[in-house]
Amino acid sequence: MAPAYACGCGAMVPGPATRIAVSEERSVLRWDGRREQIVMRLTVDGDAEHAAWIMPVPHRATVRLGDPALFAQLAKATAPVHRTRYHFWPENGDWPFDDHDITDGAPPPTAPGATAVGVVGRQRLGPFDVARLTATDPAALQDWLRDHGFSLPARLKTALRPYVDRHWEYVAVRLAPDTHGTPLHGALDPLHLTFAADRPVYPMRLSQLATTPQSLGLYVLAAHRMETSGTIGGAPPGVVFAGRLDTREGALGRLTAGTPYLTALTQSFPDPARISGDHELRRAAADTPVQQVIYEDELRRVAGIPAWSLTVGGVPALVVTAVALVVVRRSRRPVTPPPPVYPPAPLG
Repeated sequence: MAPAYACGCGAMVPGPATRIAVSEERSVLRWDGRREQIVMRLTVDGDAEHAAWIMPVPHRATVRLGDPALFAQLAKATAPVHRTRYHFWPENGDWPFDDHDITDGAPPPTAPGATAVGVVGRQRLGPFDVARLTATDPAALQDWLRDHGFSLPARLKTALRPYVDRHWEYVAVRLAPDTHGTPLHGALDPLHLTFAADRPVYPMRLSQLATTPQSLGLYVLAAHRMETSGTIGGAPPGVVFAGRLDTREGALGRLTAGTPYLTALTQSFPDPARISGDHELRRAAADTPVQQVIYEDELRRVAGIPAWSLTVGGVPALVVTAVALVVVRRSRRPVTPPPPVYPPAPLG
């Protein structure tokens, strides 16, 4: 845990003299060609009773609570399929080797004279105090957040500069548990952000502040299969699922309307300091489906008996049978009587 913990999408900052860690982050990005939606759920741990989460967005965003059931539906939709694979010869775990236990081992410029920080709106959503801000100066953003109960470390000024230069806006969320005196712990309620986007983007730049390796798990809903345009300093992203969804029920059904193709991406960042920007997503060359398969190996049997043992045990039986046949055939051959023996003829 660190005093300022950068999560995959934004920055998490606890109150004074407290610590917080983001142990898990699940995000869903939906893009229909005009608007982008991000549903995020954070799982946190530590001794902080209050914390701030800062999320840069390219355009003005609306914020509401998300549906927790969405992530359960996604987990079910992308779960690996199980298939049985038979093998003939015994392996580890099969008799006679069953005594061994071996395991195989991603807004318009501010008009001149405008204030450094503009308050777009502020609202209460469950345990969240949400402020939507515009800012032309990271220091001014930091001052405003501090005045309103958010404490940011000074090093975020540098990290926020690229967003200020591009005239992005910010969603600042104050997290507080429902019960006073209780530390933030476990899975928080999801937040659902919506904003205009001419191309899908997943903010990642602030994760370069993290001091421990980071991992990204991102669900992308669009009309077609999607991919990242680069690695932005991490390992090459992997695809754990790609395919069209036909569900029309629940939170997932509402999101897939018009964007039925789901791509599940995963990526690791061993050295977060090398993160060079935000993930921009683009359409993949083809809508090739991807499905993880877990094979359950079983020994092939015949009438409950391992097939290999029948083969091994059958070899001696075949030899015995062959010998017996030879013996039988030889015993059935006609026996030729020996020639008669005549007494010698008398002499003279």
